[in-house]
Amino acid sequence: MNNQALTKEEGIIKFSKILKEKISKGFVIEERNDKLPFAVLLKKGIKVNHNVNFVFSCATLGLWSIPWIYRSFISSRDIRILVAIDEDGNAFEDKCYN
Repeated sequence: MNNQALTKEEGIIKFSKILKEKISKGFVIEERNDKLPFAVLLKKGIKVNHNVNFVFSCATLGLWSIPWIYRSFISSRDIRILVAIDEDGNAFEDKCYN
């Protein structure tokens, strides 16, 4: 019985560490439940200024189009992750798919 309480406390401490780490990386808590310890975190994608990127692409003879495409399709997406504690008391994180 004492071991289970200890592992739950360790899981909650690990859960809190993961939350603090993710918040320091720019994530925001979108939803949190402390009864069933889980949190859904959101990180907004960057906004792409296509006019500036077009000018840079013309000035570099098209070489800037590679980072422009990356920023347009990959970096501009919102990222959602789930941080939770499973039934064994272990903290984990997983991607949320829309």
